[in-house]
Amino acid sequence: MAEESKNQGEQAQENPENKPVPAGPVSSWLTENGFNHDALERDNLGVELLKVDADVLIPVATALYAYGFNYLQCQGAYDTGPGGELVSFYHLIKVSDNAHKPEEVRLKVFLPRANPKVPSVYWIWKGADWQERESYDMYGIVYEGHPNLKRLLMPEDWKGWPLRKDYISPDFYELQDAY
Repeated sequence: MAEESKNQGEQAQENPENKPVPAGPVSSWLTENGFNHDALERDNLGVELLKVDADVLIPVATALYAYGFNYLQCQGAYDTGPGGELVSFYHLIKVSDNAHKPEEVRLKVFLPRANPKVPSVYWIWKGADWQERESYDMYGIVYEGHPNLKRLLMPEDWKGWPLRKDYISPDFYELQDAY
């Protein structure tokens, strides 16, 4: 039951058509500078959430880096449900000297399940390296332009994407070179 209400909350958060979302300071700055995005409901901590299309992720990310978001706190992915979209998300922070409470923003890129491709932000934030590899390994999201996109946690010959909600686990996996 709690899972069901959580899913409904996520759907309301990711569906900006339900009600107008007031633009936060980062969203306003991006709009003023001509960057295409959609504002989503703020997260539970009050951090601004922005929906960005895959084809404009690099220009938006580069602009945010220039605006001062110099630290990629976290990059990850999740599955909205069987047959639904995959989401690649980015938690960005402005890190500076004597910052008591640094400014934060979250980006979400919704991707089609059949061919999930998004540009890699590795060339903006080097910390995305292993995080993008893990998202690739677990969800099958291809980060185009990543310098070493290969499996990180699963064996290289593993079939499928284990954290997708429609993944069917194999009965067994035989290690070829166990010794």
